[in-house]
Amino acid sequence: MPLPRFHRLTAERRADILRVARAEFARHGPEAASYNQIIALAEISKASAYHYFDGKEDLLGEVLAEVRARLLGALGPWVPVGTDRDFWAGLRAGSARLVGHLGTHPDDRALADAALARAPREESAAWLAAVLDNGIALGVIRDDIDRELLLGVTAGALAAVDGWALAGGTDLDQGWSLLAGLWTAPGGRHA
Repeated sequence: MPLPRFHRLTAERRADILRVARAEFARHGPEAASYNQIIALAEISKASAYHYFDGKEDLLGEVLAEVRARLLGALGPWVPVGTDRDFWAGLRAGSARLVGHLGTHPDDRALADAALARAPREESAAWLAAVLDNGIALGVIRDDIDRELLLGVTAGALAAVDGWALAGGTDLDQGWSLLAGLWTAPGGRHA
């Protein structure tokens, strides 16, 4: 979390510093990015930088929080639906918005995994939990598996499908078929 002096900067200056930091973290990775290089590129002195952030990890935390907010904004909230068809359409639409955002925001794409990994559990799981609850209520998603296990496996499957689509996967129906298979109880219907 940035220190109070950072918040006293103009909104434009704060955005500039975070933009430079995001680009460096994306280019080199969160671990390998140099705090000194970020400071130099943002055109702030080392003394000033330590008045704005406690250090590299503090700055990284703020950058990843902004990336997470943009990812969740692109995804949009899950609005519960009343039919199987609307459920799958809503899921596909949300995924398309997220893949579209990641395709046009390479820094967010490079930092997405780190941003989601560092998210508070309730923040990162809220959207997916709403999807699962709606799908279970509709009978689209099986209810014989522990909810936390289903949540984790579904998150992994969605991340894999989105990553595959970003890498050039063209037949997205394969991803949706995989997800439907994961969610369908043995002997149950496929969505």
